[in-house]
Amino acid sequence: MNTEFCQACGVSGSPLVKFSLGKDFFGRPYDRLSPASDQHPQWYCASCSMHKNLQRDFRDIRAEYDKLVSGQGSELAKADGFLRASVRLREIFTILDAESSPSPLLAKQEVLLLMERLNTVTMPV
Repeated sequence: MNTEFCQACGVSGSPLVKFSLGKDFFGRPYDRLSPASDQHPQWYCASCSMHKNLQRDFRDIRAEYDKLVSGQGSELAKADGFLRASVRLREIFTILDAESSPSPLLAKQEVLLLMERLNTVTMPV
């Protein structure tokens, strides 16, 4: 695998970052590079690495939203999780909106749509 360029935007000649162990937005552990699940790690420049983190948080929140509206157990059914997710979506949108060019990993319109959908759900108490 060529790790000399960013696999999101294609920039070369800058330091690259790969993702490994960590926690998702809701604090659950994940291992993106575990041998059983990912034999092809991806490398990102500093800007795309930050956008990859935003994308990961967005996907976590969207997955929990999907669980919530389908009646499954969801972190968004907890008042703290719901509030944190709402604030994080606003942060993600603000960051994407301030960028001079669109993110290669996450469209701000997708974030806006999820924000609107989350606003239609009653916040748990």
